[in-house]
Amino acid sequence: MARRGFRWLAAAAAAALALVVLSFQAPAGADPVTGNATYFDALGAPYGGCGLPQSELDSPDFVALNVYNTPGDYNFYPRPLTGADAAKIGLWDNGLNCGRFVQVSIGDYCTGVNDGAPGQAFCRNGSWVADAYNDATLTMIVADSCGDSNGWCRDDPYHLDLAKGSLNRFAHGGTPVGDMYPDHWNNRHVSWSFVPAPQYSGDIRIGFLQGAQAYWPAIAVSHLANGIHGVEYYQNGAWQPAKMNSDMGQSYIIGGLTSGATNFQIRVRDAADQLINGGRAYSFALPAACGSTCSQPYTATTYTTSGGGTSSPTSPTSPPTSPPTSPTSVPPTSPTTVPAGACTAAAAVVSSWNGGFQATVTVTAGNAPISGWAATWSFTNGEQMTQLWNGSYTVAGTTVTARNASYNGSLVAHGSTTFGYTATGTPGALTVSCTGA
Repeated sequence: MARRGFRWLAAAAAAALALVVLSFQAPAGADPVTGNATYFDALGAPYGGCGLPQSELDSPDFVALNVYNTPGDYNFYPRPLTGADAAKIGLWDNGLNCGRFVQVSIGDYCTGVNDGAPGQAFCRNGSWVADAYNDATLTMIVADSCGDSNGWCRDDPYHLDLAKGSLNRFAHGGTPVGDMYPDHWNNRHVSWSFVPAPQYSGDIRIGFLQGAQAYWPAIAVSHLANGIHGVEYYQNGAWQPAKMNSDMGQSYIIGGLTSGATNFQIRVRDAADQLINGGRAYSFALPAACGSTCSQPYTATTYTTSGGGTSSPTSPTSPPTSPPTSPTSVPPTSPTTVPAGACTAAAAVVSSWNGGFQATVTVTAGNAPISGWAATWSFTNGEQMTQLWNGSYTVAGTTVTARNASYNGSLVAHGSTTFGYTATGTPGALTVSCTGA
């Protein structure tokens, strides 16, 4: 393995460097493309390449795309790539593919050497063979970038760097393979294409980044149905294009309703450059938890919406006639009223397979802030916990209690956060109770 900054690469695979350097084909779309696969352990701290902490991702299964397309050239070039360097842009696309989902299918195993050495062919002194793991699939979210000086990140335009924890969650017919890594991995081929967010529901999430304040309002936009290609903010009576935060494709620097204000209104463009939700406008304020400056890596904010619809939009020609000057801090979907200091929790199965499932739980504070929470439910179908993220859990008999992590326990009134888990078995009724602190 080779060191890739804060992560370890597993390695990659392609037939030979000579085949890869011929041309850079069109980006992966409806038709799958085939590339090399490597793995890395986790996103960096505090952010992955898209501008989100790992704890805020919609899925525990995530990938990195190549920053550069420079076969045989392993030099560093400043990011984002512009001007004369624009020809070197890889499928990272200066962050514009952040937040999109990819459907990944496992391909052939390499019996030779796959070390990603610069200027060397992949799978040297060996061949590609099919085995029982071929065609296992997993849907993953684009959350990071690969810009290192090796054959994987430079020589193969369709290389994917996969979250290590996801390797054994690839599934045949809904059943995870379980043991592809480490003994049956050796940096396999993968085929993949961009797909819509699976079983998408709800609306976007907005959070402020560390250091955000009135004169540097850096936000991250997540929970996207089809990625993000731009943010516009309303200021002094007109919509303005926001600047991406470097090439962190889900983070933008916006402006207040007036210069220096801490009330904001935005609208968002997706990967098709269309305004999402019919041009829906999202109004929010710098969270009270930030004071004058946000100190946490990510501070979620609640918002109100105006305008827009639910169908695929066309760009509206004018902004809302009267944007609010003091957005009310309520979530996109108002929760049932609960006592001050309390919380509610709602669970939903987001994917299932033969022998297991994945669920997401949304915890929402009541009429007053809370500093911590515990969500409790009972399994009724013999289910067994296997993993939980964005929190910790304990099990007593059939009862599971999930508690907040250090970064998502404090919620403003009506604020919300999410955690997810996987379990074996067939899910029964998902009724979750919540206790706030």
